[in-house]
Amino acid sequence: MRALLVVNPQATSTTPAGRDVLFHALASELKLDVLLTDYRGHAAEATAQAVEDGVDLVVALGGDGTVNEVVNGLLGRGPTRDPDSVPALAVVPGGSANVFARSLGMPRDAVEATGHILQALEEQRSRLVGLGRAADRWFTFNAGLGLDAEVVAAVERARAQGLEATPMRYARTALREYVRQRRRPPAMTVEIPDAAPLEGVRLAFVSNTDPWTYLDGRAVRLNPGASFTDGLALFALKDLGVPTIAGVLRQALRPDGDPRGRHVARQDAVAWVRVRSDRPLALQIDGDHIGARTEMEFRAVPRALRVVV
Repeated sequence: MRALLVVNPQATSTTPAGRDVLFHALASELKLDVLLTDYRGHAAEATAQAVEDGVDLVVALGGDGTVNEVVNGLLGRGPTRDPDSVPALAVVPGGSANVFARSLGMPRDAVEATGHILQALEEQRSRLVGLGRAADRWFTFNAGLGLDAEVVAAVERARAQGLEATPMRYARTALREYVRQRRRPPAMTVEIPDAAPLEGVRLAFVSNTDPWTYLDGRAVRLNPGASFTDGLALFALKDLGVPTIAGVLRQALRPDGDPRGRHVARQDAVAWVRVRSDRPLALQIDGDHIGARTEMEFRAVPRALRVVV
């Protein structure tokens, strides 16, 4: 089996020595090429070339940003492809959150995950997962406009200055962006199929699985009914007041998190979500800042990608 291993050498939870162990383990069973990424978009470019070259499997070693790039390289920006016409995906978690890998049930330890993948290949285990699409970009677990995206954008700016993206940095950044948005909250309109438009929304994002993310290893659960098989899930807030935010966070961080309230709007298993804003807002896709938008449509694509699990 021909395979490409795409490695983010900056991944936070792997070391050069640990990566060598993984390389040799995979190469013992696969005809393996290895790419170490060195700029943003490199993983997507290399994966797209691997599709053209007819490889059978692409293994992503890195965090959710690396996985997102690989997925976009596999599926491209054109019409939806037959998942059996492109290489399968396998994921070795190497980032800080690894939301997609953990939602698939992969071991958090990279060496254990590699052994899991090799066993799955031997037993020919895989599954088809649904993904989300925003314009010409695919996402695996979450995308949104507004506060969460502004936090992502601010953390990316800090990382560009050489600062580490720690859970504490995310928390401090979230608090700062929250205070800023409370002074001038956005006004969004959210539409989903077979429902009246939801006006006056202050925060909106969609999920493709549950949990949405992790805070220092602790699951943050906003749409516990979300899954890779049932379309997208909407979470929206019509108020950014302290009581609303505190109540949502308290519920979301419980093991059985299921946030509800008079300012909370939720809907699972929707085919699409359309969001319009009164001003440009940051857009994030799988935790990467994409730019600013005043309107965006998020679409569910069922059974979009074959994943080795």
